[in-house]
Amino acid sequence: MTTLIVLIAIVVVIGLLVTMVGKNRASARERELADAKAEARRWTERLGGQVMNLVGSNPAAKQAMADAAERFTAAGSQMEQATTVAQAHLTTRTALEGLYYVRAARVAMDLDPGPDLPESPDQRGAGAVAEDRSVNVDGHDYQASPNPSDQTPHYYPGGRVAGRPVPQGWYSEPWWRPALAAGAWGLGSVLLFNAMFTGMVGVPSAMAWEQGYDAGQADGGGNGGDGDMGGDTGGGDFGDFGGFDF
Repeated sequence: MTTLIVLIAIVVVIGLLVTMVGKNRASARERELADAKAEARRWTERLGGQVMNLVGSNPAAKQAMADAAERFTAAGSQMEQATTVAQAHLTTRTALEGLYYVRAARVAMDLDPGPDLPESPDQRGAGAVAEDRSVNVDGHDYQASPNPSDQTPHYYPGGRVAGRPVPQGWYSEPWWRPALAAGAWGLGSVLLFNAMFTGMVGVPSAMAWEQGYDAGQADGGGNGGDGDMGGDTGGGDFGDFGGFDF
């Protein structure tokens, strides 16, 4: 009889411990979600303030602010629907992208760009436009530049689109947008990337880009500058903005 009572007591204690652990885990998840949503809300509100108060004064700045406003709308929608930490991180990612566009608009208007923003591993791996380039692919002219101008009014903050890195810079047109919408690149995308970025330091080679590798990612494919894919890059999905850790 005594043994039975002891066994029952042990079962009860184990049951209480399991219940307590479950409640603690649930509470931890709720706190983590609350923290992630608070972080997302902070960046989204910061973006909203910029979108409401800054007006572009030239084509490049106007386009950058239009892109920023698009990200603000998307972040607001994501914020309303966020029920998981991953969804809250996605909202943060979208808001940060918008703030990069705001920063670009301020640069285009010769204003103080403001404080630095977090940079994702995807941005670092994609590299940046280091020099002015003008190329013709299949009878169509494309331009890229590290600086805004009337000829290069379309900014991209750098990162991955449909699994492949797109360098940060200013472009004559958003050549990455069809892939962003479709989730896949067209047949001529490698030819365009090769023509526009061959030999540009810090940018993936066309072969590496076609396979989805970042600049400096070790795989023997070479990079846009010296053929050495050695280095350290992050992956991720821009709790990330392409890899930010929150």
